[in-house]
Amino acid sequence: MIPPAFEYLRPNTIPEAVALLQQHGDEAKILSGGQSLIPMMKLRLARPGFLIDINRIPGLAYIREEGGFLKIGGLTRESDFEASAVVKSRYPLLLETAAVIADPQVRNLATVGGNLAHGDPANDHPATMLALGAQIVVTGAQGERVIPIESFFVSLFTTALKPDEILTEIRIPVPPAKSSGAYLKVERKVGDFATVAVAVQLTLDGAGAVLRAGIGLTNVGPRPVKAQKAEDFLKGKKLDDAAITQAAQLAADDAHPSSDLRGPADYKKALVKELTKRAIAKAAGRAK
Repeated sequence: MIPPAFEYLRPNTIPEAVALLQQHGDEAKILSGGQSLIPMMKLRLARPGFLIDINRIPGLAYIREEGGFLKIGGLTRESDFEASAVVKSRYPLLLETAAVIADPQVRNLATVGGNLAHGDPANDHPATMLALGAQIVVTGAQGERVIPIESFFVSLFTTALKPDEILTEIRIPVPPAKSSGAYLKVERKVGDFATVAVAVQLTLDGAGAVLRAGIGLTNVGPRPVKAQKAEDFLKGKKLDDAAITQAAQLAADDAHPSSDLRGPADYKKALVKELTKRAIAKAAGRAK
């Protein structure tokens, strides 16, 4: 289908983009990668009167470690993770997540910031960022503010972004020694949205016990799910089979999927349990 008519705007700076958001209010949408927004416009599920293209704004695409964080610019493309030496060496969770998003053509255009700002619980990065304990930096008329990832996703396709704010950066705490992660996804076909996916990030102490656990679940609720009970249970535990199985069950208990063409809800909860077990074991093996 062809989207309804809209006015195309192309600011050159963040303040200019914010001013356009203020001017046009609910009629305006930000265009970054466009891999979610454009299909919705073609289906007429989204009908913005004004499309604000921020791709010409300089300084919004980068991946670098600085000040104790891995900083990712809002316009960083998914494919940039695959080319980043620091991501390849220190952030396997990010690399595995990006690798299962759609296909190379989409990953060359899609942005990490857009993936998060879209607020779709079926997108892959929200669960990953929950597991990593990320912070979301947004810029608006009142300046810059930092939102903990746990507070960023409000409900289906709704985030904590205000109407005049733009997601400009993602900050991930640099993991200490003996840390690693894993992302496991079940999909109907390569590049599809997840039937279920699980992100796990672990930090172990010298004896192999868990110092920190982060677990995020994809597409099993109206917003991305942080498996808080499983995370809390794992702290201080050594990762034997019994502990991993119990944590996986607690993660499944936090999942609230709906039955649909991808499968019944009970099947999806069982997938959460199995994928969580495997992801914890994989992350622990890497962390050791």
